[in-house]
Amino acid sequence: MPESSGIDLLRAGAALVTHPDRTVIRVTGTERATWLQGLLTNDVEALAPGQGCYAAWLTPQGRMITDAVVLADDDALTVEMPFALGDTLRRQLDAAIFAEDVQLADDTAGWRTLGVHGTTAAAIVARAASGSRPAPAALTPEALEAWDEYQHVALGIGGRIVRSGAYGVTGFCLRVRQTDADLWMSRLRLAGATLTPAADLEYARIEAGRPEFLVDMDADTIPLEAGIESRAISFTKGCYVGQEVIVRIVHRGGGRVVRQLVGLAVDGDTVPAARATVTAAKGDVGRVTSAAWSPRLRCPVALAYVHRDSAVAGTALRVQCGEDDVAAVVHKLPMA
Repeated sequence: MPESSGIDLLRAGAALVTHPDRTVIRVTGTERATWLQGLLTNDVEALAPGQGCYAAWLTPQGRMITDAVVLADDDALTVEMPFALGDTLRRQLDAAIFAEDVQLADDTAGWRTLGVHGTTAAAIVARAASGSRPAPAALTPEALEAWDEYQHVALGIGGRIVRSGAYGVTGFCLRVRQTDADLWMSRLRLAGATLTPAADLEYARIEAGRPEFLVDMDADTIPLEAGIESRAISFTKGCYVGQEVIVRIVHRGGGRVVRQLVGLAVDGDTVPAARATVTAAKGDVGRVTSAAWSPRLRCPVALAYVHRDSAVAGTALRVQCGEDDVAAVVHKLPMA
C-alpha cells in the first residue's frame, strides 16, 4: 500500500486537520462544579480556570452514556460531547438539574475545531496566534510545550486553544468561529502546518490507544474495558453515578473485566473492517472496532475488544480480513 505522508508530519512537522463538530454545553451557576462532580467520573471540582479533564458519564450500572471533555473558565464550565448525541445528552443534562443553581446553554453552533498535531505544532500555533487580535498572552512555543493535556486559553471571544493528545504526539485544537475558519486555516498553513485529511491520521489515534465514543465505545462499555480509567476516572473524589460498580470491579475484582480493548498489529496489507472477528485457538475471542494502515509499522493496526485471557501483549491471534483469517499480535496500548 502507498505510504501516507502523515507519519512524517507527526514526527517531523505538523498536520492540520478539521476535527468533527462536538456538542458544546456551557454550564454556569454557583453550584456548577458540585453538580457536574456528582455526574462525571473525574474530579471536576479540582479544576482551576484554564485547566480541563477527560471524563465519562455513566449509568448506575457503570456503563457509558458518553465521554466528555470538561474545560474550566472563570465563570463557567464547558462540557464537550459527541455531536451525534447532542439532543439526547442536552435533555438528559437538563433533567439532572433539580434545585441546584445551575444553568445550561447550548454553545454548539457557529464554531469549527481545527487541530494542529506533530513535533512542530507548538511553534506553529504560537506563530499563528501571535497574529490574532487580541493575541493570547505568553503563547510561546516553550510555554505551549509545557502545557498539560486539556490546558487551554481564550482565543478571541468564545474561542480557545486546547492542548490535545489525540494522536499520541504534541497537539492543539483551536476553536474558532465558523466565519473565521478559512482565515485560521490560512494562518496555520502559512505558519508551517500541512493540511491533512483526518482519516489519514486514524492509524495514529489507534496506535496512541485513544478509543472514540460511538466507534470504539458505546452504551455497553464499562470504562475499565476501554482502558480509559487513568485519564477519565478519579479514584479519590466523592460520589458520582456508577461509582459503586467501578469501585467493586477495582477493589473486589482486582480490576478484572471480561473483555479488554487492545491494539493489534495485523499481518499482510488488508485492513480489517469494523466488527471483524478476532479468534484464538479456542475460537472467537473478540471483535475489531477500528483499523487503519500504519506507515510506521508498515502493516494494518486495529483496536479490538478481546477476552481478557487473550489480552496479554504478545498473544498470537487471527483476524478476519475479507475472505481470509490472518495472523495478528496483541500490543499493549499505546502501541510502541
